[in-house]
Amino acid sequence: CPRSHPRTCMKCGQGTAALIIRVGDPFCRGCFREYFVHKFRAMLGKNRVIFPGEKVLLAVSGGPASSAMVRQVQEGLSREAAKRLRFVPGLVYVEEGAVRRQSPEQREQTLAQMETLLQATGFPYHLIHLEQALELPPSILQPGPERSGTSGPSGPSYKEAVDSFIQQQRQDRDSGTSLPGHSTQDTPAGPPATPRLPDTAQTQELLRGFEAAGTATAREELLQMLRTHLIVQTARDRGYAKVMMGESLTRVAIKLLTNLSLGRGAFLAVDTGFTDQRHGDVMVVRPMRDYTAKEIAFYNHFFSVPTVIVPPLFTKRREKPSIHQLVERFLLGLQEEFPSTISTVYRTGEKLSPEPAKASSESQRCLLCLCSLDTDGGEW
Repeated sequence: CPRSHPRTCMKCGQGTAALIIRVGDPFCRGCFREYFVHKFRAMLGKNRVIFPGEKVLLAVSGGPASSAMVRQVQEGLSREAAKRLRFVPGLVYVEEGAVRRQSPEQREQTLAQMETLLQATGFPYHLIHLEQALELPPSILQPGPERSGTSGPSGPSYKEAVDSFIQQQRQDRDSGTSLPGHSTQDTPAGPPATPRLPDTAQTQELLRGFEAAGTATAREELLQMLRTHLIVQTARDRGYAKVMMGESLTRVAIKLLTNLSLGRGAFLAVDTGFTDQRHGDVMVVRPMRDYTAKEIAFYNHFFSVPTVIVPPLFTKRREKPSIHQLVERFLLGLQEEFPSTISTVYRTGEKLSPEPAKASSESQRCLLCLCSLDTDGGEW
């Protein structure tokens, strides 16, 4: 704007503001970085569900939010960090090019880009195809046994984990060995190689399943369900206790209204909360849910966080958009005129309790989402 003038950072009071997060909240680059990092550490520190020495699987899609999450973990594990993170990370990427109508050449190119990005982190990583969901075992439809001693964010169990971690560190220092979990058999080595795509028969079988879903909304839900099952199964097979998802505040708000529209109001707290324990032995956490899409976009731009963008689902078809897309357009359109719209929806979801999603027995549990069945309307 020609009439605009430089503003001073609200935190340090000296630097020139590089962005305005909210109305009246200008930040310079240095203070914005500190603010961004602090919010991530504070979210993990406040909830205390990730124990020291625990293996944590980071679900990476290549998008802005998950890429920023990986960068936060990288910086938190560095020796220069003031309050170092103490868990052992791994990465997983689910390749979905078949249902996104990408050609084999485009899929190979996306996979090569993602493998280069994942290998640059130095963490163990896993590249899996959506077609592998057809080979998942039946056990994925049942919650696994909860891990003893670390089943919840209670104080005593977290304190025991911290004490055990410190004691293990002392023993490793005395013996001159590294921490357990850092030397895993799936650690990448050597230059990145272009992964091989699944067989054409598997791809066609997957596409037939998506074709059977008659609407775009059903296909979106099917894709989310298969992706989640693949990530959870990978965590189980590789011994990860927690899974980090990169869902931002904006994405959580959109999911809240979408689930209400789809009749999943009883399970909002499970689908959008910081923790999701419906899978039993693998807990899903969402550490990026306090960041807006705007904050993530500026952070990635300022500090050169690499991303890989893939096309949305079924972009080449002329059909009505899904409920997910309609809700997203509606909320983002309101956000332009009323800047507090998305944060208000998000804060409303914070007040919900996850209790309605718990099933009392296996027969009362949904086979698809593992939440309690809500088909019984009760007496009226």
